[in-house]
Amino acid sequence: MVRTEDVRRPAIAALRILALAAAYYAAARIGLLEQVVIAGAVVTPLWPPTGIALSCFLLFGLRTWPGVVLGTFLVIATLGPLDVGIIGNLLGNTLGPVAAFLMLRRAGFRVELDRLRDGVALVVLGAFAGMLISATLGTGTLLLSGKLPAGGFWPTWSAWWAGDAMGVLIITPLLLSLRAIRLPLSLPSRWAEASALLLTAVVISLLGTRSSLALLFLVFPLIVWAALRFQLAGAAPCALIISVLAITAATDRVGPFAGHSLFSVMVNLQALNASAALTALLLAATVTEQNGIRRKIEDACRELAEVVDRLAPGETAHRWPADGRPKRRKDEQP
Repeated sequence: MVRTEDVRRPAIAALRILALAAAYYAAARIGLLEQVVIAGAVVTPLWPPTGIALSCFLLFGLRTWPGVVLGTFLVIATLGPLDVGIIGNLLGNTLGPVAAFLMLRRAGFRVELDRLRDGVALVVLGAFAGMLISATLGTGTLLLSGKLPAGGFWPTWSAWWAGDAMGVLIITPLLLSLRAIRLPLSLPSRWAEASALLLTAVVISLLGTRSSLALLFLVFPLIVWAALRFQLAGAAPCALIISVLAITAATDRVGPFAGHSLFSVMVNLQALNASAALTALLLAATVTEQNGIRRKIEDACRELAEVVDRLAPGETAHRWPADGRPKRRKDEQP
């Protein structure tokens, strides 16, 4: 038995590393489908691999970090010839999620995202602070290798940081919500509402991002609906749909992104994506936390009722009948 466990654990760890590398590479190829060139450097408005790497660290620990290195190496190797600059990219893409994970663990982050403080921690520490490392190392490598002029450092750095941060804000909550999804097989109405929500999300997002009437604000009532009814399991997919369709419209320069400079397009795009992601994440975490508090109160009331029933048998049923409403005395007004 001991030998079996000794063999099984390294095998599972190796499979997780390979799975992370494969997912990282696939997500990178998808992210590169929508890319922009800033000061000669290729960046993406949404870099999903950072969200995948951080999610894997949160769920399985830092032992899977070689998967990030391997996935990054495969991505760079398919883009062009390898040089010494690959070291900076490998360090940046790995140390960014690692630093974000360490800060989140230090802050007591819970992967259930069932508290508002967890949502705030993921935004501030996971996305905004942690991705400073990857953006700085990646852009600095391009500058030192001569592939980026000095005047293009800050525009490239800001675009790199925003893309990595959006990867955390969009992808990480989505992946963390998948582990807690319970299919409502006994509630067909929930299936119908979930299907209607996703369909509406696509229609509203297409209308807001493709119309020249500046209707981007229509996505926020949609996010509120998703967060209130399905919490993170509904809000995270909606934020992803909005972000993907907005990025597509921005790269095509259509709808509200038409006729603007690249700088204006990137600012408006990342402002929309960040606002949608923050609203979805924080509102869903708040609703989940309030639902948890309500359940705890209901459990406490139920336990108190059981104690009262043991001390005074029948008193609980007398005062609180099956319909949940207290009986009125004869002299009480209705």
